[in-house]
Amino acid sequence: LGDEEMAVITRTGVHFTDFFGRPVSKATQRVLWDPIMAEKAGYKHFMLKEIFEQPTAARETILGRVSQDSGKVFLEEMKISDAQFAAIEKVTILACGTSWHAGLVGKYMIERLARVSVEVDYGSEYRYRSPIVSKHTLAVVITQSGETADTLAALREAKHGGAASLSICNVVGSMATRETEGTIYTHAGPEIGVASTKAFTSQLVALYLLGLRLGQARGVLTPEASKPHIDALLQLPLLLEQALKIAPEMEEIAGRFHTRTDFLYLGRGINYPIALEGALKLKEISYIHAEGYPAGEMKHGPIALIDERMPVVTIAPVDAVFEKMIGNMQEVKARGGSVIALTTRGDEKLRAILDRQNDFVVEVPPAPELLTPIVMTLPLQLLAYDIAVRRGCDVDQPRNLAKSVTVE
Repeated sequence: LGDEEMAVITRTGVHFTDFFGRPVSKATQRVLWDPIMAEKAGYKHFMLKEIFEQPTAARETILGRVSQDSGKVFLEEMKISDAQFAAIEKVTILACGTSWHAGLVGKYMIERLARVSVEVDYGSEYRYRSPIVSKHTLAVVITQSGETADTLAALREAKHGGAASLSICNVVGSMATRETEGTIYTHAGPEIGVASTKAFTSQLVALYLLGLRLGQARGVLTPEASKPHIDALLQLPLLLEQALKIAPEMEEIAGRFHTRTDFLYLGRGINYPIALEGALKLKEISYIHAEGYPAGEMKHGPIALIDERMPVVTIAPVDAVFEKMIGNMQEVKARGGSVIALTTRGDEKLRAILDRQNDFVVEVPPAPELLTPIVMTLPLQLLAYDIAVRRGCDVDQPRNLAKSVTVE
């Protein structure tokens, strides 16, 4: 239903009117979810089930949208033409909460793949700062439910300034999908747990697809150059399945640290938003104070907090800033802190500098740089879940939180 509309249900059917009784025409849309998808299926909690559904959610979000043979990306549900995409000079991503973290990762993806400037705004802040918008702006709203009030208000502000609009959403027919010119649906299925898991990683897949599509439309990414990106994307579900095999390790780590009162999460570059997301997950469901920070900024304040009671979670894949992350870990160790190092397989340097008695090294399969954040997310979700369960928290319905924030 749109604003100021209502449905009248009778024994003979349903009809739609506005608040003044005037008939409203509605197109029929089919939602391909079934009741079994909204059951726990033997898992202790919906959140745990949804964590383990992420390989399937990623696969479904990719399905039918890429061609290995031609190197092309196909995004249906799109009224934005190739000419409009080609004319885009700035992308503005609007979101709240976990979706905002997805937007921060999306900034790296889109700027790298499409070579266009991207800014990321909180939906709740955007319309209060007189944003600069033109007809060459693409406003991308990210919302699992499609009904987040602040994100919708920001979308309307951007459209008022002349921006083209696109939504990344998990719910067919939601307000965000009706108010934008195009939609990339994340085919994650129903997400029951309040703390977002599979919707988040599916949003990252959708943003990667958008980056490829924009790059092709703008002529900076040829179909041939797109093929390695598409091949990597198609391998992603397998990498996620492998990453989930570290679940027993995360349970052990949770057993060691679940009584702590503060955590610090550090990441650099495209993995910095994953530090923010890991910290948010821990806060949401375990009620432990946690802070995500760019690792390069640790000396500008957070280092004062580090002592033997402060675990530091580092997101340190073997990449261009790996050595710098090692430097951060050495600084933590020099001040008595414990390190939980999340890295990719293939380098033994971390084990050499960390203490087996106090620290942990968690290895996930290596992935291309732009897809590494998706793989790195899964262990952090499991860590938050396991700690919350040990603390006796309600992981599916955390206190004070709602699945969809429909008020400002």
